[in-house]
Amino acid sequence: MNLTINYNSKRVKIDNIKKLSEFGKAMGLMFHCRKGCPAMLFQFNKPTRMRIHSLFVFFNFLAIWLDEENKIIEKKIVKPFRIAIGPKKPFYKLVEIPLNTEYKKEIKLLFKNM
Repeated sequence: MNLTINYNSKRVKIDNIKKLSEFGKAMGLMFHCRKGCPAMLFQFNKPTRMRIHSLFVFFNFLAIWLDEENKIIEKKIVKPFRIAIGPKKPFYKLVEIPLNTEYKKEIKLLFKNM
């Protein structure tokens, strides 16, 4: 699956995203290896303020919270073994992108203007 994110009047396409089932949402990136790990998409039917954690995630990843139009609400680099991470506003989608070579171009585009 692919996802296009609207960011600073540009469109950033992210390939090879795994859309998660309800069970998959409970696991996310836990117990995965950084190398070859796909980005994960958490999608919700209504806005939510669900918080995430990075327990049992052994590498840094980029968390991007999106609104209903795929515009970025907030983005953070999440370090391993953190609890209660979330945006200030409700969101419809969350994308977790492992900081690996597969997503190097997309990560560089998303953090270009910071």
